[in-house]
Amino acid sequence: MATFFSLYPSTSSSLPSPPRTPKLQFSLLKQNSTCIYFKKRSLYVNSVLSAETDSKVPQTVQTFWQWLKDEGVVSAKTPVRPGVVPEGLGLVATRDVAKNEVILEVPKKYWINPNTVLESEIGNVCSALKPWISVALFFLRERFREDSKWKNYIDILPEYTNSTIFWSEEELSEIQGTQLLSTTLGVKEYVQNEFLKVEEEIIIPNKQLFPIPITLDDFFWAFGILRSRAFSRLRNQNLVIIPFADLVNHSARVTTEDHAYEVRGPAGLFSWDYLFSLRSPLPLKAGEQVFIQYDLNKSNADMALDYGFIDSKSDRDAFTLTLEISDSDVFFGDKLDIAELNGLGETAYFDIKLGQPLPPAMLPYLRLVALGGTDAFLLESIFRNTIWGHLELPISRANEELVCQVVRNACKSALSGYHTTIEEDDKLKEGGNLSPRLEIAVGIRVGEKKVLQQIDDIFRERELELDELEYYQERRLKDLGLVGEQGDIIFWEPK
Repeated sequence: MATFFSLYPSTSSSLPSPPRTPKLQFSLLKQNSTCIYFKKRSLYVNSVLSAETDSKVPQTVQTFWQWLKDEGVVSAKTPVRPGVVPEGLGLVATRDVAKNEVILEVPKKYWINPNTVLESEIGNVCSALKPWISVALFFLRERFREDSKWKNYIDILPEYTNSTIFWSEEELSEIQGTQLLSTTLGVKEYVQNEFLKVEEEIIIPNKQLFPIPITLDDFFWAFGILRSRAFSRLRNQNLVIIPFADLVNHSARVTTEDHAYEVRGPAGLFSWDYLFSLRSPLPLKAGEQVFIQYDLNKSNADMALDYGFIDSKSDRDAFTLTLEISDSDVFFGDKLDIAELNGLGETAYFDIKLGQPLPPAMLPYLRLVALGGTDAFLLESIFRNTIWGHLELPISRANEELVCQVVRNACKSALSGYHTTIEEDDKLKEGGNLSPRLEIAVGIRVGEKKVLQQIDDIFRERELELDELEYYQERRLKDLGLVGEQGDIIFWEPK
């Protein structure tokens, strides 16, 4: 059979996205992008847990809190404080909080972003770097300075998270066959390459600015901190760390977004500056934990890579099919023109979520890349402006059958790459007592396999309906009035 198109998976994640893996015909692989970026963190507050006593809060956090008080960022009127919660650290309400009440505000002078780096001692050597790299170097330099303005904040940051970028080889083996494994390896390779370049071009030539050696592990730590704690897409802010605000934890129960604002506020007696402001969209009782929604659109693979945990909601389980027009296709140019006219390209990525229908453009794109033989007349220029409408419906039995066969074969190939079955993973989950990282691994591979099974089921059902579908030629004859509603050909007798 001729190769009409290839399939391989992908995911998505304002850090730049990691390089894509090589294309594999008629198979599914994980897509990695060429830059890694932070999506917008959508904020929301919900109530759930009672606060722990102050004595349980680590001394470093108490020192940080006192620093915020001394700087005037928090006061006795601030309705939240750090607390020990099941997630580790979080923010809890000190009193009842009304809906839409401001629960915290952080002046811009306490934000850490690329502008902070430019205004620092390393600003001149970092000005041409990618924003996330400049901020990462800033964090590392400040981490090793005893006199750093940011010491009290940096001291409360974790040494690592459960993000898959920090997993050992043994732990990574638990996500064998998953898209997340390919993404993780791609990200690690990307970060390592960026470190080697910045080490050679910035760190080593400027030892007076970086007197303490910075290792690859240090660089990964900074990358992990940025990946897990940065806010983005505030006004004119693509990458910003907000100390204090980043203590807020995520909850699956939070289902709304955009409760974080960049507002103008008083910076002094006669001046104004920007503030990061967070309002509570729901009332809180004293002692209840504040939660935020990190991003409603992230898949569990994204969550595991960025934050080191997964969500319980099934629509976080996703698999991304990467479809491609083969450059060896004799109709490559025509198909590429049609794809581009409809907002797609030589390669297209379709996120499939558990329990949700296929993306609307997926079937038309599949039919386009599989188009050939007697159906190739539709690629002629006369159809150029109307062909996408035709592709939204079955073209021919041969075209639809090829699409079904290739997708099903690709799903079966991907499913064979996992070292456990859905049933085996479900038993592990039911047994409980899994370590946090194994729990992530099991959740990811179960989710991906269920989505792949869902895709296979959709196209298996479609295969069974091939003889019942109406194809282009039948629709055309009907439009011309040459076929009746029951499919019978109409003969016109001469008068």
